Amino acid sequence: MRRSTFSHRTSKGRGDANGRQLVACLAGDGVGPELMAEATRALARVSKLHSLPLYELHLPFAGEAVTRYGHALPLSTRAAYLKADAILVATPHEPAVEAIKADLDLVWRVTHVHVPGRGEALVFGAVSSSPPEPAIERAFFSAASKRARVTAVGSSAAWRRAVEAEFARWDGLILEYRSLGETLVHLREAHDDVEVIVTEAELVEPLTDAIAHLAGSPATVAHAWLAEEGPGLFAPGASDPADLAGFGVADPTAMLLTVSLLLAEGLQRRSGARTLERAVAAVPTSSPGTRTVTDNVLALLPEKRTDVELFKEAWA
Repeated sequence: MRRSTFSHRTSKGRGDANGRQLVACLAGDGVGPELMAEATRALARVSKLHSLPLYELHLPFAGEAVTRYGHALPLSTRAAYLKADAILVATPHEPAVEAIKADLDLVWRVTHVHVPGRGEALVFGAVSSSPPEPAIERAFFSAASKRARVTAVGSSAAWRRAVEAEFARWDGLILEYRSLGETLVHLREAHDDVEVIVTEAELVEPLTDAIAHLAGSPATVAHAWLAEEGPGLFAPGASDPADLAGFGVADPTAMLLTVSLLLAEGLQRRSGARTLERAVAAVPTSSPGTRTVTDNVLALLPEKRTDVELFKEAWA
């Protein structure tokens, strides 16, 4: 299998003088602090298990920042997260998230949807008016570490030419074209599979929404927006209402999946990402309590550990 020449700054990882990679953590208010607390527990445990040199920087954001600084996105927060290797947000529908996106040179995105009892779907696409090639290349790169199969959902001639051009650069991968309906039928019938899907920019939202509906819960969705250089932005597909804050009942599943996506696509720590992903998939989403769900996930990490995807070293 021919390796991709894909190389942007997030693939190589910037890190500090000690080789550590920085994750900027923006909890916000509402259930955000509770979800971020579980995310950092997972990051710490996976980092220890896989000897990953990571560190976190928790920054004022959203309502918390308004209380302290009078602004949802203070200049000090913006300056700090621009120096990070990845940005993790716990409150995805906070308006200030759009301001973060505007600060970053985002060109492609990926959504991870866990379909309980069936498998996983990774949907890659370009961001707005960005060229499709980075997203397409990234999809093939991801497929090479999974089932070696890419599903292409799109119809425009220019987009298909870009897909075919990337496919020609790989040996050993399988490319299939499917319609949106065919893709959903396949995911509904699949079991214990990982589906890597690449689609046109305008189809990313409807496709991910349809797959999330198939999954049955927004708690199984994680989003990432990536730049060719600089940090990417990672956020869960949804979070529980703010009036649940403080009761310890917010579902952390999407947040934990977001951490897995951050490790894989933001920091190129694929072995640790897959360990966490497998542990999350093995824990029923109906488990009661925020901390209980995370406790159950963390307890499974040693047996779900995988060290066969050392792409940080082999592919960077």
